[in-house]
Amino acid sequence: MSSPPSSPPPAPPSPPLSADRAADSGLSEALGRLPMFPLPGVVLFPHALLPLHIFEERYKKMARDLLSSHRHLAVAMLESPDDAMTPGRPPVRPIMGLGEVVVAHELPNGRFNLVVRGKLRVHLERELPSDEPYRLIVASVREDLPIANAAELSDADQSLRALVGRLAERIPDGGELLRQLVASQTAPHELSDALAGALVVDPHKRQRLLETRDGLRRIENVTAEVVAMIGRVGVAGPAN
Repeated sequence: MSSPPSSPPPAPPSPPLSADRAADSGLSEALGRLPMFPLPGVVLFPHALLPLHIFEERYKKMARDLLSSHRHLAVAMLESPDDAMTPGRPPVRPIMGLGEVVVAHELPNGRFNLVVRGKLRVHLERELPSDEPYRLIVASVREDLPIANAAELSDADQSLRALVGRLAERIPDGGELLRQLVASQTAPHELSDALAGALVVDPHKRQRLLETRDGLRRIENVTAEVVAMIGRVGVAGPAN
């Protein structure tokens, strides 16, 4: 499988978008007929970057089609990593990341190096019949729950930023990049997603964070990961 890895019937209209996303006509088009890239242990968060090396023939075709159209795809985690090379339609987790190809290089051997920028959480509504070698789905945008307590969310955001600053002080290699990542994300939900993409390693934790619709809970879970990392770095000996 690629790593981090005659025409079908027309798709029905995609579910409506929220007002701030409706202007993105490429996204609206994509949701009704969205290429899906299933990968073992890979989760794409909004506001995160995912590099992909495309080498399988079916996904080389997908890459070419993406680059000639809306450039959006869904990255789905396989239910079982053992299904990575399974033909057909192995089961995937229904909540997945939608991203846009922002960098693409075709190599002389026909392979591709892509960079995908996460944009949204989406829910798999159904899979489409298709003559393409890759899978196509209809997806809907998975919105966050309404904010119950804006002050509490703001406090949690500031606490997370302070803790990431402490972590950055303890890692000589990468500390400045971590500070830049925090500075580039102004909203709490953007920060928690970007940090989850950069710092959370366990794929099952990553998937649970992707599936969590409560923004405050996501921040709390990412904060716990940062606290644990500070503890591990401290045991190894912080930089002075």
